[in-house]
Amino acid sequence: MPKEAHARIKINKLLEAAGWRFFDSSQGKANIALEPNVKLTQAQVDAMGNDFDTTSNGFIDFLLLDESNFPLVVLEAKAEGKNPLIGKEHARKYAKSQNCRFIILSNGNLHYLWDLQHGNPHVITRFPQPGAIKGYARFQPDPKRLVAGATSVVMGLVAAQATI
Repeated sequence: MPKEAHARIKINKLLEAAGWRFFDSSQGKANIALEPNVKLTQAQVDAMGNDFDTTSNGFIDFLLLDESNFPLVVLEAKAEGKNPLIGKEHARKYAKSQNCRFIILSNGNLHYLWDLQHGNPHVITRFPQPGAIKGYARFQPDPKRLVAGATSVVMGLVAAQATI
């Protein structure tokens, strides 16, 4: 347990360095919720395996909020000696329960950022700032529009080729 406490102290400092706030200040209101309780279905609890509590409640280590106090990022903390990726599936379930797109997995020394809409977690050297993650969340290209645009470009090239 002391190793997880050491990891959390490091994580606290990394969050503050990135501009996240535990308390209201002149920079804005607090945007970190510590260990909020979330409801999980029995199927979700069962899927987590034997090492998870048998209760239908869980606790998110850190829930990072946007300026309107809506959940933005789930941060799953692990003890310093553990690989943060072992918390991946727990964090995914928590993120889905909160409608969060982003997850940070950390043991205080090694950190991963995971965008649930774009593949697997990748290593980061520092935590994202609130504005950066919010801006990233806003960028959501429309795949149908991209395909339609690419199709019209290809059709234009084909038509131009035919006139040559």
